[in-house]
Amino acid sequence: MNQLKKEITLLSGIGQLSTTLMGTGLFMIPAIAAGIAGHFSLWAWLILFVAVCPVALTFAALGKKYPSAGGTAYFVRKAYNSRLERAVAWLFVSVIPVGVPAAVALAAGFLQQLLPAQFNNAILAQVLTLALLISVNLAGTKSSGRLQTVIAMSIFALVASFLWIGDVGSTDLSMPTLDSDSIWSIGAALGVMFWCFVGIEAFAHMGEEFKNPQRDFPIAILVGCFVAGATYWACSVVILKFGAFGTPEFDSTSIPWLSDKLFGPRLTIIISVIGFFACFASINLYTQSLSRMVWAQAREYRPDSILAQLSKRGVPTHATWLVFSVLLVSCLIGEFSNLDLEFFLKLANGVFVLVYLLAMLAAYKLLKGIQKFLAILALLLCTGVFICLGWSMLYALVIFSAFAIPWQREAKTRHPA
Repeated sequence: MNQLKKEITLLSGIGQLSTTLMGTGLFMIPAIAAGIAGHFSLWAWLILFVAVCPVALTFAALGKKYPSAGGTAYFVRKAYNSRLERAVAWLFVSVIPVGVPAAVALAAGFLQQLLPAQFNNAILAQVLTLALLISVNLAGTKSSGRLQTVIAMSIFALVASFLWIGDVGSTDLSMPTLDSDSIWSIGAALGVMFWCFVGIEAFAHMGEEFKNPQRDFPIAILVGCFVAGATYWACSVVILKFGAFGTPEFDSTSIPWLSDKLFGPRLTIIISVIGFFACFASINLYTQSLSRMVWAQAREYRPDSILAQLSKRGVPTHATWLVFSVLLVSCLIGEFSNLDLEFFLKLANGVFVLVYLLAMLAAYKLLKGIQKFLAILALLLCTGVFICLGWSMLYALVIFSAFAIPWQREAKTRHPA
């Protein structure tokens, strides 16, 4: 068996993408963005959603035409060469030590509140989170899709209850007047907020497992992005109304704080459960996409290795265990490093935006007509976001250059002509 099982339906695809986009982001990014730009963050959300539309449409076109577990790396190979494909693959893997520890730590923070006092330990909570993660991954995409659809419904219900109980009215929904000073704060907020839409490139790795990728994959991307964007904006309105931002503590506790203020302590356990599984859903898709990317690379370049093997369930078991091992080490390093959450987010965003840029470059070469025009527009927008990241983009550039340049020399040695 060397083919992944086609088990993802349209509904489960929408559930997987929307929960991935909202997962960890919903519990920290709206508060962080509000702390940077205040009420102007509402404008930043609209700008970001408009900017993401051509990116989502381009990924949808690529996934429809080239459904592959290799994702962006495969698109780059189709457009250019295998050297850049491997560089993109390693670039995607490089997000593990900077992006995943923050996400796992946030999920484990919710899990800690559910554990007995004698087991209330940050490291133990992270290990348990990873153990559950590996179990769901090994169960297959069908089970994973069902779980994430349920999680998505729970998140929608939570945000809707905030709007209802919080008595959000037309005054709260009004947009502030833009001025010259607000542009800079909006730009700074966008550099962090892009994290909320860094699941599309991971979702591209799942295209090969759709039952009908040509029809359902593009729809899942578009609907998932719309649902996530609307939920983020609504959540930001509530956070701004009640002032749940402006301190480092609110960066990761704004949602629990709002829940306690609006519902009282009686729903603390329910909020912790929803928070944990929302964060878990986001990490889950990334683990799946990383393992499938490793498997796709092994299938292409080392077909006889154990990493290229699939289980009876159609799961790349050995690749999944390899990714899990790297995640475990990265989380332990992240726990003991005590680095700021925003610092990790900016480094991870640099990687994701560069992956998006490379995908849009591939789309420009592979697609035609209106799709090529959308790819150009998305490329310009991603470049703008990349510039907004400032110094944090250096991490992604160094990683990509480190793996691209040596392979270029190797290719010249193997093929002198």
